[in-house]
Amino acid sequence: MRGSDFAELKAFVAIVERQSFARAAEHLGLSPSALSQTIRQLERRLGARLLNRTTRSVAPSTSGELLYRRIAPLLREMAVAVAEVSEATGRISGTLRINAPGIAARTLIAPRLARFHQTHPDVLLDIVVEDALTDIVVGRFDAGIRVGGRLEKDMVAIRLTPDMNMVAVAAPQYLARRGTPQSPAELQDHACINWRLQMDGRPYRWEFQDGGQPLDVAVEGPVVTNHPDIGIAAAVQGLGIAYHFERESLGELLAQGRLIQVLADWSISRPGLFLYYPNRQHRPAALSAFIDCLLDRDQFRCDPIGNSL
Repeated sequence: MRGSDFAELKAFVAIVERQSFARAAEHLGLSPSALSQTIRQLERRLGARLLNRTTRSVAPSTSGELLYRRIAPLLREMAVAVAEVSEATGRISGTLRINAPGIAARTLIAPRLARFHQTHPDVLLDIVVEDALTDIVVGRFDAGIRVGGRLEKDMVAIRLTPDMNMVAVAAPQYLARRGTPQSPAELQDHACINWRLQMDGRPYRWEFQDGGQPLDVAVEGPVVTNHPDIGIAAAVQGLGIAYHFERESLGELLAQGRLIQVLADWSISRPGLFLYYPNRQHRPAALSAFIDCLLDRDQFRCDPIGNSL
């Protein structure tokens, strides 16, 4: 196989797996126009259309699907073989694709990016942030991060955080104006900042507990959002009561008195964040290093001559 043939097939697989010319081009370090030219060359050489393209999407044709099913496993095996050789020399390299919700991206991944890159400069992190429940196998991710209760049973799961408390909060000016609810039922008389679930678009029914028994409440208010930063900002500005994970930047706002917790005796805790990957999958060294970084187990490692990293 010529080098150009391999590059064309690798480009084709990248497009199918990322379902986007732009994302594939970014991953491969090419311009979208250069990537389009590469695929046209491959289609001309094979005499078949491989991709069906619209202005909004790209998907393999029947011929493209057949080609992808045959060559994608081979390319993955080649990547594993190269990674194993690199690992044998103590050098970790390759691309690591991670799917994570916003809370994990903000509180776990973003603060550690520089440290991970400094320790493993040859690893390319490809991080997709979305709160919808994504099938990491179908999406060709090496691993995902999710709240523990949402994990598939055939996954290897590694706990990254303790359980997380949910807290209902409001600004002092809102409580002075509308009063403080004493039970979840009283939220019906209050303005509440709603979440819109990315899985199906429905508003989230706020979950509480009453003497250990679960209950949920449908709430209404002036803002609906799928992003916690908007919900928290709306609460700080006095628009209503918000309900979020305690880790979502709330600690500082509560300490400053800009937000006040309400319904503390009714709030629940949720399983913490877990990193997970298929139990049939060989765990690459890059993924092991990434896990160590997220758990802060890499801070006191030394290089081969004993210098702390």
